Amino acid sequence: MEEIVEILRSRIVNHDLPPGSKLSEAVLTEEFGVSRPRIREAFGVLEDRGLIERIPNRGAVVTRLEANEVFALFEVREVLEALAVRLATENAPRGSWDDLVERFGKPAREALDRGDLDFYVDCVNEFRERALAAAGNVILADQMKSIYDRTKVLIRRLMLVPGRAEQGLLQHQGILKAMAAGDAEEAERLKRANIRSSRDSFRQYQKYLF
Repeated sequence: MEEIVEILRSRIVNHDLPPGSKLSEAVLTEEFGVSRPRIREAFGVLEDRGLIERIPNRGAVVTRLEANEVFALFEVREVLEALAVRLATENAPRGSWDDLVERFGKPAREALDRGDLDFYVDCVNEFRERALAAAGNVILADQMKSIYDRTKVLIRRLMLVPGRAEQGLLQHQGILKAMAAGDAEEAERLKRANIRSSRDSFRQYQKYLF
């Protein structure tokens, strides 16, 4: 069942199954060669993660985020991602972030200058994954994975907002500088500011992002 959950999760978070898409038990039973109860088990896991909802007389559909839910997720992200950065800074030995400091420097700047948003997105994803791993808190990592699954496509769209990627780059440079210096409190403060500025950009451009 875990493999089925992971395949469906990937389709949802990458918008191969966009919000509002219906998931057919019959079709998935045939695709994966399993019984309907196994598909329903997978649906239960996806529903617990907020990725689908089961609606009477309609069945399972991919969840569509409302604006108020997005703002709520920003509030939680501010706390949890900042906590991850603080724990990572406290736990990781000196020198752990030097390669990311370098990557977020000239390579990321040049990528944005030539319009290569994918490179910058990869940098941010690596930063997030490394910070969560270094934080060493499995509960925190599980919660952040669930939140990221629900907001991945929206976050990518947000980076297309004029000036947002450039602003985010400067913010991550500051966060990494604090982490490299071992200043966990400053790194946490800067990460909170980074999430708040993302939220403010979403508020300003939300009608273009949904």
